[in-house]
Amino acid sequence: MNIYGVIGWKNAGKTSLMERLVAEISGRGFRVSTVKHVHHDVDLDQPGKDTYRHRTAGAEEVVLASADRMALLREHRGSEPDLAVILTRMAPVDLVLVEGYKRDSHPKIEVYRREAGHDLIQPGDPMVRAVATDAALAVLTVPVLDLNDTGAIADFILREVGLAGV
Repeated sequence: MNIYGVIGWKNAGKTSLMERLVAEISGRGFRVSTVKHVHHDVDLDQPGKDTYRHRTAGAEEVVLASADRMALLREHRGSEPDLAVILTRMAPVDLVLVEGYKRDSHPKIEVYRREAGHDLIQPGDPMVRAVATDAALAVLTVPVLDLNDTGAIADFILREVGLAGV
């Protein structure tokens, strides 16, 4: 599986770019999955529901399944799982886009908006292969892409992972 990250500070536009990239790349016929890292607790379950009762009784995994989708809830009851572990549990696809995990060692595009008020991550991270921005930036050691040109960003990622022209 090919992995490519989208990183940046809060309110830089990561999720909007992810949404556009998934639509663009899957629209070209590639199978795309995503991983989203969050810094807060996530609970898709609700107290009193059957699956909640299964999980709180001690089940390691609970699957919610319907005609349209399935969700797998896994209790890790310890430290946060590494991205590599998460990826091994995913079904094979052409490309997994990862939002967050900015300190991991997979190739990434940084989303940068000057008005978000943060410094660039790229100068300190050799895994940032390009910066997607709507701001004029000084010359960087990586390509600077127009944040609003989803097609060009998708082209860049697909070339990076060897899927261009496939």
